[in-house]
Amino acid sequence: MSKTDATLELGREYPPPGEEADIQKIQEAIEQQLDRDYQQGIRPVRRDQHPKAHGCVQAEFIVDDNLPERLRYGVFKEPRTYQAWIRFSSSSAQMKPDTQKDAHGMSIKLLGVEGEKVLEEEKSETTQDFILANNQAFFVRNTADYVVFISAFSRGNLLSFFFGWNPFKWRWHEFKNLLSATQKSVSNPLQIQYWSQTPSKLGPHAIKFSAKPRSSKVDPMPAAPGSDFLQEVMAEQLKTEEVDFDFLVQLQTDPVKMPIEDATIVWDEALSPFEKVATIRIPVQSFDSPAQMEFAENLSFTPWHTLPEHQPLGNTNRVRRKVYEMVSKFRHQMNQTPRREPIEN
Repeated sequence: MSKTDATLELGREYPPPGEEADIQKIQEAIEQQLDRDYQQGIRPVRRDQHPKAHGCVQAEFIVDDNLPERLRYGVFKEPRTYQAWIRFSSSSAQMKPDTQKDAHGMSIKLLGVEGEKVLEEEKSETTQDFILANNQAFFVRNTADYVVFISAFSRGNLLSFFFGWNPFKWRWHEFKNLLSATQKSVSNPLQIQYWSQTPSKLGPHAIKFSAKPRSSKVDPMPAAPGSDFLQEVMAEQLKTEEVDFDFLVQLQTDPVKMPIEDATIVWDEALSPFEKVATIRIPVQSFDSPAQMEFAENLSFTPWHTLPEHQPLGNTNRVRRKVYEMVSKFRHQMNQTPRREPIEN
């Protein structure tokens, strides 16, 4: 971080010297990995992270009435209902059986969002994305560390990122975050809480956000779970009952204890509690038809599909801006599928 703690300001980013070069190295390493993975004509080309979808469901994103003025920015400016697509996924770069523990994601795409967007190529699109995972913190602090992480990952020796030759530089904090993310037992993706991990804007504020199931129901693990049981339990639940999430935001109130540039730190809810701003309603539906699964496969999600009022913040998101776009273009080109944002029905 380029500023001392005493000079940090709320909502401010502090990119360090050399970050652009580090992001370029990360992008090149992932491009090389994709070329290696798909050089034998393997198709379809999938996402480099979260390739396995458990389902992509239709939903409504209902902005609450009577929000306080300090929260009324972007899509939360006025009470209204957005149509949405929500993709639930596993994080592993490989398509693993659901019986193996993993981190999980919830990617929300709102439709019919008016206003110019941040990405120049997509400034006229009418979508807004929110990206969440079922752990509160990330496991890489900055872009310089991310270069080391990608190198270790590419060599198939991920532990070397956390535990190198010098024990005084072991990344215990990051390793604990990784274990916390990947070692949870999940019986149903519709019944767990998700967090943004990284910050973004809410007008003049910096926030993190979360999606929390309104019901406390947690199903037991199936007696004999199959390799795709998470999709099966989601499909079974949505046959007969609606699922609702509260969408929450947490305002940054301390620039040191709630940092912008370190996504490995959980923002303390004692300093700033989460506040509800919207309801996510997932109605009864069938989502596992081949056509809908193909539609979901072709979708792209990035926190940079956004209004300026919700612009992503911090080094992890600055990496995502370049890498997510590169991966999306690569897989759509190799799969010979159009790359476009959906519109309202």
